[in-house]
Amino acid sequence: MVALVAGGAALADHLDDAVPATAVASPPGPVVLGSATAVPAERTVPAPVGLRIAAIGVDTDLVPIGVDDAGALLPPADVQQVGWFAAGPAPGEVGPAVLAGHVDDHTGPGVFARLAELGPGDQVVVTGGDGRPVTFTVTRVAAHPKDDFPTDEVYGPTTGAELRLITCGGSFDHGRRSYTDNVVVHASAG
Repeated sequence: MVALVAGGAALADHLDDAVPATAVASPPGPVVLGSATAVPAERTVPAPVGLRIAAIGVDTDLVPIGVDDAGALLPPADVQQVGWFAAGPAPGEVGPAVLAGHVDDHTGPGVFARLAELGPGDQVVVTGGDGRPVTFTVTRVAAHPKDDFPTDEVYGPTTGAELRLITCGGSFDHGRRSYTDNVVVHASAG
C-alpha cells in the first residue's frame, strides 16, 4: 500500500495487505501544505482522467485522491491506477500537479513499477475531462531517502505547469515493510 504525506514527507509502499490504506503509518509527521498546493479558486483546466507514458507502458485512469486526518495521501485502491492530488493544481495549470501510484503490492508489480526507468525527454500525456491531452516532458528523475523527502522541490511554487510523479523505490526494508526511497519524476508542460 502507499501513503504519501501531503506537502511532503515521503511515499511509503507497504506490502502488508492486512493494513488498510487509511491506517498506514506515514513517515515523520505531516508537513503543512503551502499555497502551491491549495485548490485554485477556479480551475483553468479540467480535472484529469487519464495518464499515458508510452516509454514505460503506462495507460491508465487517473482518480482524484485526498488526504486522511493525519495528512497522509490516500492512494487509489487499485494498484494499476494512478491518483491525482486533487487539492493541488490540475495537470496543465501553473504549479506542480502531483500524481502518485503504487510500485507494487503482494500480488506483483503496480502501475508505477517502471517509473524509475524514465529519463529526460520522455513524454507523459495527461488527458483532461474534456478529452484534451496535456503533454509533459520529463526533465529529471531522482530517488530520495524517505527521511529526506524534498518537500519544497515537489510541492513548491513553479512558474509554469509542471508534473510530479511519485512512487516508492530503493530496496525493500523487510523489518519496516516499506521501501527505503521515493522515486520522483519531474516534468514540464510543453
